[in-house]
Amino acid sequence: MAKAKVTEKNIKLILQGSMGKAILALAVPVVINSFLQTMYNLTDTYWLGQLGTNELAAINLVSPLQQIVVNFGSGLTVAGAVLIAQLIGASKKEEAASMASQIFVCAMIFSIICAGVIAIFTPTVVNWLGADEPTAKVANVYLRIVILDMPFLYMVNIFAAIRQAQGDTVSPMFLNLTGILLNVILDPLLVIHWGAAGAALATVIAKAVPAMISLVILKRDTTGVRIRLKGFRFEKSKMKSILTVGLPTAIGGSTMQLGFLLMSRNVYVYGTGAMAAYGIGNKVNGLITLPSNGIGSAVATIVGQNIGANQIDRAEKGYKIARRVSVIFLFVGGLILSRPFLSEAIVGLFSTDEEVIAMAADFLSIMALWCFTNGVYNSTSGLFQGSGHTEVTMAVDATRLWVFRFATLYVCEHWLHMGVRSIWYSVVVSNALSSVILYVVYRTGLWKKKRV
Repeated sequence: MAKAKVTEKNIKLILQGSMGKAILALAVPVVINSFLQTMYNLTDTYWLGQLGTNELAAINLVSPLQQIVVNFGSGLTVAGAVLIAQLIGASKKEEAASMASQIFVCAMIFSIICAGVIAIFTPTVVNWLGADEPTAKVANVYLRIVILDMPFLYMVNIFAAIRQAQGDTVSPMFLNLTGILLNVILDPLLVIHWGAAGAALATVIAKAVPAMISLVILKRDTTGVRIRLKGFRFEKSKMKSILTVGLPTAIGGSTMQLGFLLMSRNVYVYGTGAMAAYGIGNKVNGLITLPSNGIGSAVATIVGQNIGANQIDRAEKGYKIARRVSVIFLFVGGLILSRPFLSEAIVGLFSTDEEVIAMAADFLSIMALWCFTNGVYNSTSGLFQGSGHTEVTMAVDATRLWVFRFATLYVCEHWLHMGVRSIWYSVVVSNALSSVILYVVYRTGLWKKKRV
């Protein structure tokens, strides 16, 4: 009963209460949860960095391949959060539970197939990326083991989507806390004995435990939305809705990650040191922009529920407040973290190689200074996702990598002869241009047109 009251309170806050409080109530746990998710990779990065530059380069080289599958599956997660939120806003709880079951089964089937395929073709992909023999050996071992966590990761993400749609972002946070604590304990123990294989195995075990817990909760929950697997049958109308909302996000996210994979190949041209620096910079920047990501997720839930309740003006109000808070926070934080002495101290935690530290600190300083553009990008993406217009974010995500980033990279490398800094500037320029485009599309009012 207590949990049911909390869920009802959250829904009431989103639909009728203070918008500032609603954004904070949703965003803060999401930020913490995202931080915990990021800690899986950061923990691996830290311990492998203690082994050497080849190990660090290997994990950063194959991470985009893993993320291609994760981001394609995120289409199902986004579809779940949006569709369930809109059904809850329209007071259709049974329909929301049925939708959750459809999405869960789809996610499990997809994740198992993808994990198997990637495990088989890992050597082919690593060789295509151009890794030298020492790096390729580590990359093959690490990816073939860590990819086994895919079904567990999807299970936890679907749990988070179902809870977030109901306004509960706290339960997923505690679930991921369990996983990261396990990873922090297991990583040093297993890395000492098995190197990269140990780091990968620690990640798989640490994700399997919260995944099993989430499955039990989703099946037994009697107060909120729960999944029903007994007598399950695919429903044509719901599958169509899932594809309508989820497929654009899946295509956009995986296409973007394929672009990251090609970027890794471009970075590797400058050597293992540059590859290690690129990975460290991206991971630390991911931490900097966590608040923006959390606010974007909050916007998606707020917009989804309010559109389901036909409260368009309130949905837009939530977006505007969230965008303003996100931009200001990242602008101030970015100015602080872009200071060279601070960026060098941060990246120095992940490597002892002076060349890697110098390049990573330079990359981080540039990204931090311009990270405020992510505030516009993430909050506006949340608006389009919450309204069901995921085709907009798909198009912008693809353009960000395949047009803006590679075009900037070409200009900086071949016209301006900026060397490895061409990589750094291609990232910030493409992010800024994409933010401007998303904002312009928002101003057209397209998001107000009913989609699902």
